[in-house]
Amino acid sequence: DYVEKARALRADPAVHYNCCQAVLVTFADRLGLTPEQANALGAHFGSGMRHGSTCGAVSGALMVLGLLGCDEKQSTALLRDFRTRHGALDCADLLRASKERGELRKDHCDSLVLEMSRFLEELLREQST
Repeated sequence: DYVEKARALRADPAVHYNCCQAVLVTFADRLGLTPEQANALGAHFGSGMRHGSTCGAVSGALMVLGLLGCDEKQSTALLRDFRTRHGALDCADLLRASKERGELRKDHCDSLVLEMSRFLEELLREQST
């Protein structure tokens, strides 16, 4: 179960996976990557590409879609649905809103990693039917 794998990665106190890395490492085996390769690929996409831009969990999910050979229809749907649910795509805006709601940063980011992992897991399930 990919969602549980993502949950375990984010809970591991021995290693810090940024949001992008957590999504990529979760799906590494499915993508033909080693966990180390996935970790390296996502290294600079956490915290909105290190400057508050696009959410790392979203960036990771888009990378997974690309490596799975998905077309623009799936990426557009992911972006549209995410923006509809959260009101923004940028890490800085998402974190600001979560802080205003009184959420802890880690809890907020973990929830987005799990959400993107769930989205991808469902997509994979649909593709295999």
